[in-house]
Amino acid sequence: MDFFQKAYKGNNDWYTWMVTIILVFLFWQILGVMPLIAAAFSHTEDFAAFTEAANNNFMNIGINKNLYLFLIITMFIFALIGLVIGVKYVHKRTLKSIITSRDKVDWKRIWFAFILWAIVATIATVGAVALAPDNYVFNFKPVPFFTLVIISFLFLPFQTSFEEFLFRGYFMQGLGMLVKNRLFPLLMTSVFFGLLHGANPEVEKLGQITMVFYIGTGLFFGITTLMDEGIELALGLHAANNIIAAFLVTTDWTVFQTDALFIDTSEPSVTWEMFVPVLVFYPAMLLIFSKKYGWKNWGEKLAGRIQKPENVGVLD
Repeated sequence: MDFFQKAYKGNNDWYTWMVTIILVFLFWQILGVMPLIAAAFSHTEDFAAFTEAANNNFMNIGINKNLYLFLIITMFIFALIGLVIGVKYVHKRTLKSIITSRDKVDWKRIWFAFILWAIVATIATVGAVALAPDNYVFNFKPVPFFTLVIISFLFLPFQTSFEEFLFRGYFMQGLGMLVKNRLFPLLMTSVFFGLLHGANPEVEKLGQITMVFYIGTGLFFGITTLMDEGIELALGLHAANNIIAAFLVTTDWTVFQTDALFIDTSEPSVTWEMFVPVLVFYPAMLLIFSKKYGWKNWGEKLAGRIQKPENVGVLD
């Protein structure tokens, strides 16, 4: 039973998709933002100052950086709760059905991808610092830094897991059921994933060319999901990427402004480094995964037709 066929279990009437998407939005952008609004309101002198802070995504209002990061992650935790409610109680499906085609979630896959990408990302970051030391300031402050590390490892996986559940799981399967092929959901979820990050401050600073990185990353996660018939590898990759990004290097113009180990003080600019992951690291990772897990039939896996299973009732 492949990954797309798992989606046929449960209630898939058109309104169930609409209700679930509305639930996710409400939990994410209404309930999830309340703690951040409360913190922002407590750090502003009057309503005018609060309104100005809201227009700047509540950044630079005096909130502790670690607290701010946690509050941002809280929004995704609420969003994840909304998605789980939609899948379990609206679609009447198991959460596992949007994670994997296997009998159970393969945690070894998650950890393998996590450790491998953490090593690659750490080496790449350390290499960038070594090649241009004048662009970085060592920023080690024990208490804020180790607090950041704890927050990153304990809570950032909720943010990355939500995005994988939503894009590579829920949306990928839903679009696949709609069009009955694999290529369309692969491309569309990659574009959607890129657009989700289009509001990040680095896009404003560097321009729309940064969407190559975000859409390319979505495509990488999507290919991994389709070839492996599950999102376990993507879960590990995404978590490692964001955790390493959070506590190794920060700037004053990216989405993660943290008490990281290094501060990048260089002027924002588009360089070759932005394209290295998409053109070099991602293909290399796909090659490693294909060798380790015996991926075959790439054309069929990525662009083949989706067949509705004959007996939906026996799916788990």
